[in-house]
Amino acid sequence: MDAENHAGQSRFIQTKRRKRTRLLRSYARTPTIPIVNVIVIGGGAAGFFGAIACAEHAPHMNVHILERSAQVLAKVRISGGGRCNVTHACFDPAALSAYYPRGGAALRGAFTRFQPTDTVAWFEAHGVPLKTERDGRIFPVSDNSADIVDCLTYTAREAGVRLRTDARIDDLTHDENGFKLHMHGGEILRADRVLLATGNARRGWEWAAALGHTIVPPVPSIFTFAVDDPRITDLAGVACPDAHISLREPAPSRAQGLTQRGPLLITHWGFSGPAILRLSAWAARLLHDTGFRGEIEVCWLPDLAEQALIDQLHEFKHERGGARVASAQSPFANVPARLWQRLCTAAGIFDDQRWAKLPRADLLRLADQLLHSRFSVSGKGAFKDEFVTAGGIALDEVNFRTMESRVCPGLHFAGEVLDIDGITGGFNFQAAWTTSWLAGQAMQ
Repeated sequence: MDAENHAGQSRFIQTKRRKRTRLLRSYARTPTIPIVNVIVIGGGAAGFFGAIACAEHAPHMNVHILERSAQVLAKVRISGGGRCNVTHACFDPAALSAYYPRGGAALRGAFTRFQPTDTVAWFEAHGVPLKTERDGRIFPVSDNSADIVDCLTYTAREAGVRLRTDARIDDLTHDENGFKLHMHGGEILRADRVLLATGNARRGWEWAAALGHTIVPPVPSIFTFAVDDPRITDLAGVACPDAHISLREPAPSRAQGLTQRGPLLITHWGFSGPAILRLSAWAARLLHDTGFRGEIEVCWLPDLAEQALIDQLHEFKHERGGARVASAQSPFANVPARLWQRLCTAAGIFDDQRWAKLPRADLLRLADQLLHSRFSVSGKGAFKDEFVTAGGIALDEVNFRTMESRVCPGLHFAGEVLDIDGITGGFNFQAAWTTSWLAGQAMQ
């Protein structure tokens, strides 16, 4: 029966893809209309979803997407390692909003109107079955971001949305008659309403500022930490499944979000993994202001209190006797063997040191390394699956029921152009789906 269901699902997806291919080819033959009801600037996730929401909610509207590059939805294609982490399985608006270092309060009400439940229902209704992984991330069943790209482009075309690529806009102005888009080459387009969905492109913020908006200075969010330390040199690929990480400098670890717990990955240049990426998001502005320099403390055994760990190490002394402390096998499942050996070395324990003769001072230093390893952060690295920016259009200048500007009537915003960013795990895409859906519903 499972095989029959799988075969039927595959035929369904293939039929959808053939229909999409025929419709997408017609985009190239779509003529340009200089006066339209709605122009969406930006052919990314927020731009397409907002255009679709508008066209489906108000079929009488003429909706156009203008994309500066030759390819649309480029970020969707490469996100999640080419799998596209569509959203996250957190279905309570209050809990969901807590995953956003910036913008969570504004999104809380928005999530009561469109949240991950709605996202999943929308994509599955449009022919893309989704799956939820153990950590809550939601992906296409196919593990192929092309299915999301095809779904959005096909649905937009079917809804009557017109797409124009290689559309370079030199300026965006507003007067009593609506908006003028001054195109590169001299052409001028007019629109009654504009949805600005330019992501973290500087030009989008420049246009918004020219129309009266305040721009919160953008800084990188979601990045890896550059760390040069002998304890992790040549350990690239070694992972700790559960570590507790605190940012000690430039801020106290008790500050919101500046302690994280989860998997930690050692890389060629330092640290990555979910715990580091979440910490980088919460500390984005603090670290930017210090040139991405600081100090973190890593607890490799977060379930053990200090005295409990010391007692455990004393038990090892009695139980393991003549065995070497820094052996090729770690006594803790959570600490990989190669890392265990490095921590022993950092505690001053030599390769031939036996458990039975381990001095108490060495034992205490080892406990300190396991619970309080401190590392200097010397910079940031890129995280290939996310390109997120903290900063953008000030949220108090936007009506979050309609995503319309409080400063410039008829101008709407969606996605990363706003001062909204979430941690890694599908939260940034969900903010894009939610804000663009609200904008699309309101633009009529």
